[in-house]
Amino acid sequence: MFRRILKSLSHEVVLKRRLPREFGSVPLLVSPDSALAYWRRDLSKVDPFLLSMVRELVRPNMTVWDIGANVGLFSFAAASLGAQVVAVEADTWLANLVQRSVLLNKLPVTVIPAAVSDRQGISQLHLSAEGKASNSLVGNGHMAQTVVAVTVTLDSLLEHFAAPQVLKIDVEGMEYAVLRGARKVLQARPHIFCEVTERHEEIGKLLTEAGYQFYAARASDRQPLVRPSRDTLATAR
Repeated sequence: MFRRILKSLSHEVVLKRRLPREFGSVPLLVSPDSALAYWRRDLSKVDPFLLSMVRELVRPNMTVWDIGANVGLFSFAAASLGAQVVAVEADTWLANLVQRSVLLNKLPVTVIPAAVSDRQGISQLHLSAEGKASNSLVGNGHMAQTVVAVTVTLDSLLEHFAAPQVLKIDVEGMEYAVLRGARKVLQARPHIFCEVTERHEEIGKLLTEAGYQFYAARASDRQPLVRPSRDTLATAR
């Protein structure tokens, strides 16, 4: 009951927070409509695993692509370390929030309000009743409404942006389609940090054929995998 009430109070609420000191105490705007944990003032406790992956993978002057940027936690942590970041977010409300954070903190983050798939065009984005972090092109039984979204491929972004050295993907079931549209991007051999929720075998085959080995992303579980797991780190062989 309390959680349900808190969710209703969180709808499109915007809060100003700061990244942990190791990421420059950079200010950004967040919303508990994305994750209730954003009611916390201390962002180091909201998603410590995500921040740990920024710490491990990102170095100054890298190009980082954040696919499924949400409120931009990964994007701004990476940019605070000196990376050039492309943040892609399908939910226009969230994309606008990330852009407002860019105006606030002046970090080198370019925001693209689009969904990513294996083809360019127009699609339906399903907005989740469970919170904006669960929005998806796939949809499920907890979707509140559907809106139109422009879809792009990762390879099409190469026409406008440098290839990434780090590619983070969190797209709620669309991982395989995103990677299918990234053949040229994979040739640049970025480190890939991906949440894999569906089609594990097919994603494993695609990455293996592209010359990648995949591991459990969490440092406490870091070991080679036979197939991608929910939190996967893939590196070129």
